[in-house]
Amino acid sequence: MHQHGHDDPNAKKLYELIKDVRIAMMTTVDAAGKMQTRPMYSQDADEHGDLWFFTQLPSPKTQDVSHENQVSLGYSDPSSQTYVAVNGKAEIVRDQAKIDEKWSEGLKAWFPKGKEDPQVGLIRVHPETGEYWDSPSSTVVHLVGYVKAALTGERANPGDHAKVNLHG
Repeated sequence: MHQHGHDDPNAKKLYELIKDVRIAMMTTVDAAGKMQTRPMYSQDADEHGDLWFFTQLPSPKTQDVSHENQVSLGYSDPSSQTYVAVNGKAEIVRDQAKIDEKWSEGLKAWFPKGKEDPQVGLIRVHPETGEYWDSPSSTVVHLVGYVKAALTGERANPGDHAKVNLHG
C-alpha cells in the first residue's frame, strides 16, 4: 500500500494501529467557527492512505466540510491502550463506483434505502499529520511499571509515541 507519509517510518505503524478501530471521532468546524465532534464508522484506508466515511447528504458535517475542509480524527482502543489522532483535509465524494466499493450490508442500519440512495455519500480525508500513543496493554505490565516508578522514582514506560508526517 502506497500511503501518505511514505517518507516517515512511523506512518506504517499509525495505519496499523487504526486499521481495526471501527469508530473514529471526527471533528469539523462549522460556519460560526465552532468545533463539532461526532462518531463516524471508519472504512479501511485506501491504497493512498486516504480515510473514508459514509455520510448522509446533506448533513451538518458535510456543510462543515464544505465551509472548512480541515478535520481531525480521533481513534481509541482502550483495551490495547492505543490512541491515534489524525489531521487532514476532507472532501465530499459522490462517486457511485466508490460507494459500491466501500459499501457493506451493515450500513443499511444508517442508510435503509441502500447504497443507491442519492443521499448516500462519502467523506474522504487526506491525512496530513498524525500522532499515536501505543502503551503496553496488560494490567500486569501497568502494575509492574507503577511499582517500579514508586520504588525507583523513575517514570513508568508510557509505551510508543510518535508524531507522524502524513503529507504526501
